[in-house]
Amino acid sequence: MSNTKKIFINVLICLFLFFAAPAVSSISIKAAPLEFVILSTYKETLNIGDELYLIAFTSNGKLPTFKSSSSSIASVNTYGKITAKKSGTATITAKIKNGEASCIVTVRKTEITLSKSSIALEHGESLTLTASTSNQSSVTWKSSKKSVAIVDEQGRVTGMKPGEAIITATANGSSKTCSVKVKSPTVKLSTTKLKLYRGQTAKLSATVSSNLPPAWRSNKSSVATVREDGTVTAMKHGTATITATIDGVSRTCEVTVESPKITLSRENLSLKVGEAIQLSAAVSSGNPVTWSSSNDKIASVSSDGTVTAWQKGKAFIYASEDGTKVKCMVTVTETSDKK
Repeated sequence: MSNTKKIFINVLICLFLFFAAPAVSSISIKAAPLEFVILSTYKETLNIGDELYLIAFTSNGKLPTFKSSSSSIASVNTYGKITAKKSGTATITAKIKNGEASCIVTVRKTEITLSKSSIALEHGESLTLTASTSNQSSVTWKSSKKSVAIVDEQGRVTGMKPGEAIITATANGSSKTCSVKVKSPTVKLSTTKLKLYRGQTAKLSATVSSNLPPAWRSNKSSVATVREDGTVTAMKHGTATITATIDGVSRTCEVTVESPKITLSRENLSLKVGEAIQLSAAVSSGNPVTWSSSNDKIASVSSDGTVTAWQKGKAFIYASEDGTKVKCMVTVTETSDKK
């Protein structure tokens, strides 16, 4: 039976006893005291975190005791202060002896609105998400995969590597998500083929959509090396592949270290014992040649290409550079002055 019906019945009983008193004056009846509680509100809707004072007027002038049917949803203190804690419905009851009244409190679920539901980023790129809540409460941010994308306390999302992650904004048990895709970068090299001679250098450059530097690698460092800035150095004739890699995306450049061409100033020499003559070598690589003789006892050669005849016979003088070798045949005859 509701409080209103109880009060109404009690009033009827009092009126009946008042008007029926002359007829039953010989009967002694003591009426029960009428107790009631009147509230400032009997139904209220609140947001999580809201507070409301429930004012109670009692027939005996005393402060009632307050109780919540679910303190986890809405709690109430000794003085009727209600605090909304989580979404749901709770009944707040104010009670005195022989009288009580209740207020139904509905706590609304916190609604979250995100500025974007999906975003696409490059590795290293950042974008800030904004979130608003129905009760102006602050949100906390979380990434489902920090190796792909991270998010800070202000909602700033940063791509870490290609892949997909979910960014979640949470407030008062409610949440909203934004899907993040970190794209694989596009990579383009300044050239895909390179020809060098031993000792020469060339710098490769990579255009990367994420603006991050690639990692450089040579598959054959004995032929060509590459530094962190993409500078390639030819080591010896042959072929090597230079690879630029960023986030799993690779582009290659084929480097050919060419064998040099050597042209000698003379292909044949005729010297007498004791004579000397200087050979010269034109090398396409621009590098100096290494001189050697097939028989130093007949004819020797110095580092500057000077050939000296020592005794009668034949010998070959060689000029070598990076695997290329050319020769000059030297014929040594006896001196004209015989002892």
